[in-house]
Amino acid sequence: MYAKDTRVPVTQSRMEIERILERAKAKQFGTAVDYDLAQARVQFKLHDRVVRFVIALPDPKKVGQGVRYEQAERQKWRALLLVIKAKVESVENQIETFEESFLANIVMPNDQTVAQIVRPLIAESYSTSRMPKALGPAPTSDSP
Repeated sequence: MYAKDTRVPVTQSRMEIERILERAKAKQFGTAVDYDLAQARVQFKLHDRVVRFVIALPDPKKVGQGVRYEQAERQKWRALLLVIKAKVESVENQIETFEESFLANIVMPNDQTVAQIVRPLIAESYSTSRMPKALGPAPTSDSP
């Protein structure tokens, strides 16, 4: 598992994420933690799109309190840093377009990510063996 023994503090990982986003010319960015919901969030605006990553923080009931919890939290943040860095690098090196790289995490006008909207449609499609109308073929130029 990536970064399972990392000693890098969470605050440093958060700062590194923000530096990556600054270098990528993100217009807005921030990180947040909600320990009541056991979630961490990174949100930014890049390429005129709002992008959001939400990760589940470790469950203290499973990993314990204190040192073990802190280690598990550090690991989560390092993994998130790796994901964001890889996606930014992929776009900058023209391996993928911005939309291809960040599609699942783009926030739509209803404040849901594309993944939150599309996951149920994918599940339905696989259970029925039919394409959902929302994921049907793109209209052609001669379509009405």
